[in-house]
Amino acid sequence: MEMLSLENVDHTILQKILLVLICFSLFWKIIRYMCGLLYPESEPITVLVTGAAGQIGYALVPMIARGVMLGPNQPVILHMLDIEPAADALKGVKMELIDAAFPLLRGVVATTDVTEACKGVNIAVMVGGFPRKEGMERKDVMSKNVSIYKAQASALEQHAASDCKVLVVANPANTNALILKEFAPSIPEKNITCLTRLDHNRALGQISERVNVHVSDVKNVIIWGNHSSTQYPDVNHATINTSSGHKPVKELVSDDNWVKTEFISIVQQRGAAIIKARKLSSALSAASAACDHIRDWVLGTPKGSWVSMGVYSDGSYGIQPGLIYSFPVTCEKGDWNIVQGLKIDEFSREKMDKTAEELIEEKTLAKSCLN
Repeated sequence: MEMLSLENVDHTILQKILLVLICFSLFWKIIRYMCGLLYPESEPITVLVTGAAGQIGYALVPMIARGVMLGPNQPVILHMLDIEPAADALKGVKMELIDAAFPLLRGVVATTDVTEACKGVNIAVMVGGFPRKEGMERKDVMSKNVSIYKAQASALEQHAASDCKVLVVANPANTNALILKEFAPSIPEKNITCLTRLDHNRALGQISERVNVHVSDVKNVIIWGNHSSTQYPDVNHATINTSSGHKPVKELVSDDNWVKTEFISIVQQRGAAIIKARKLSSALSAASAACDHIRDWVLGTPKGSWVSMGVYSDGSYGIQPGLIYSFPVTCEKGDWNIVQGLKIDEFSREKMDKTAEELIEEKTLAKSCLN
């Protein structure tokens, strides 16, 4: 009788354990289902990187695949384009992306065919371009880039997503972006920009080092104009977060001569200084800045802060409409707006006009190459 009783008890316990496990399994499935409703997985965004086998491209594509550009929960499909001589290197980059097993990476296309590269693209980061070589005239470089950007603009026009956002990195970035706009008329002018965030970040870095504060405490520097040595890094409206609140940069630096001379020169010539030191161009910082540019454009700028972007001028601050010119902008819901109402002193006005004049010259030169 005792044996029978024990068997009945064991059987009852097993039934209870089984029931608990079934209930737990159902409960876990319900939790997962509810989480899926609250946090649905986003559809992958297709990102094109041209010149992907080059230095900047090699630094940039893993950042995109890791979520640095679009956030840690946004899946991506990478389209990588480069020229035929770089085809083997491009295949190698694709192999490395696969080997890295990035959880957010849902597909990789590596191609030398511009049509294939542009199909269904939501974001295009135009890193590829023709660099100026020793002995080349400025017009020769412009002519090469006009040809490249005319062809790539046509492919984006025909094959990219209708809401495609474009960031031009390759120099001359402002004028390359203007050429692209001319030959991709269906892409809204507000969706074509060029990279001056690298210069913006350089300015933040110089201020943080000068005042010995963390770079995240410095905000609202401005890069006006061209991504060239005529650009104007402006700290007149910049602030630093201190224990007693936000203080003007000029007050904490307390050296107006440094602000108007050495600081401007360092930021303007930083690219050349890195080439001199590395014997190579600034790839890591350029890739990081491209991610910053797109991330803030798509996800929005922090409240009370602005960033520098090369955008299509609407005449703000007396800058000729029709130029791609770097302004301070705020971003929200995938759109940017130029910050209005900033006071411009005489020193700034002169610097802003000088870089605008260079852009007008570049625009004229580009048109002559087209003709």
